[in-house]
Amino acid sequence: MSVVGIGADGWPGLPETSRSVLRAAEAVVGGPRQLALLPAGECAAERVPWPSPLRPAVPGLLARYAGRRLAVLASGDPMFYGIGRTLTEIAGPAAVEVLPHPSALSYACARLGWPVEETEVVTLVGRPADRLAAALHDGRRVLVLSAGADTPAEVAELLTERGFGPSRLTVLEQLGAENETAYQGVAEDWSRAPGDPLNVIAVDCRRAPDALRLGAVPGLPDAAYENDGQLTKRHVRAATLAALAPAPGELLWDIGGGSGSIGVEWLRTHPSCRAYAVERDPGRAERIGRNAARLGVPHLTVVTGPAPDVLAELPTPDAVFIGGGLTAPGLLDACWDALPAGGRLVANTVTLESEALLATWYRRHGGELVKLAVAHAVPVGGFTGWRQAMPVTQWSVTKNDETGAERR
Repeated sequence: MSVVGIGADGWPGLPETSRSVLRAAEAVVGGPRQLALLPAGECAAERVPWPSPLRPAVPGLLARYAGRRLAVLASGDPMFYGIGRTLTEIAGPAAVEVLPHPSALSYACARLGWPVEETEVVTLVGRPADRLAAALHDGRRVLVLSAGADTPAEVAELLTERGFGPSRLTVLEQLGAENETAYQGVAEDWSRAPGDPLNVIAVDCRRAPDALRLGAVPGLPDAAYENDGQLTKRHVRAATLAALAPAPGELLWDIGGGSGSIGVEWLRTHPSCRAYAVERDPGRAERIGRNAARLGVPHLTVVTGPAPDVLAELPTPDAVFIGGGLTAPGLLDACWDALPAGGRLVANTVTLESEALLATWYRRHGGELVKLAVAHAVPVGGFTGWRQAMPVTQWSVTKNDETGAERR
């Protein structure tokens, strides 16, 4: 099977190697737009549109054309948010020959004079626009892979809502084709009608002066979260994420989600991270979803129900955070048993009863038991004094194969 990248310029833009593969193919699979780019006189193969939904249909499609010369068309570079990834995951890299074409990222950066390695990419193809919010930082350049003609207006609206209305947008349509066009505007003043559905959007990020500043590391301002008081406060949150130590691709259970801040900031550390927030209160569960969407991680999965009852159906975690319900019967045991070797568990509490429980588990499994105390400067008459917040007891531990815990 050969996967051939093709651009908006169609057959004339293909190198001879790609043309030869398509001429020799007995069947060509692709989207209707890509298939329409092949001239009948050059490519006589059977043309097969992709079924929908695509991924579940791939094994059957490959079996149907087994033993025949099969080519697959992809937009641009098949391994850049393209079908190449799906095919190599299902059929294996050895079964797939990939012939790339310049990607939308390469074309756009070439037109704009942006260094590719310094340009962040966010795809909104089949994904909610809220994902863009996590990439917004003053002065950064972001390339958005568009889902269609309405995406530029949707991006402009999101930028304005998130405090980045002054950002400059450049919409590049039909990149690489003879009818390639581009137009610009400012997000908060965007009034362009929908244009060509084949477009990418370049965002030169500019934060409004009065917008809340959100950094790239854990410990976002408390004001970034809608909450009813059930919120792990900023300084404790930063210490908690440091103990959880998220790494790319890892999965977190956030037990007693509250406002969702731990799960949200876990996901913001890397696009490939995953998280489940478990919250028994339906109102708070809905609030977690709103916070996740607003802060750019709408893929946070919210599970509404009591722990440990709902934990059995969740995928194996790399780390578990318990921010509430520590004294629920069987909760700590269920979380500990679910962790694989090398998994981390972090639990926070402000009550004496839960602190005693953590002390017992600390004696049994080791790890690190600390007390986090934060004081804030407040007016005292005409002077300034310290107001102590409730101290937080935190237990963190790494599970291993031999002893069940890693003593530090």
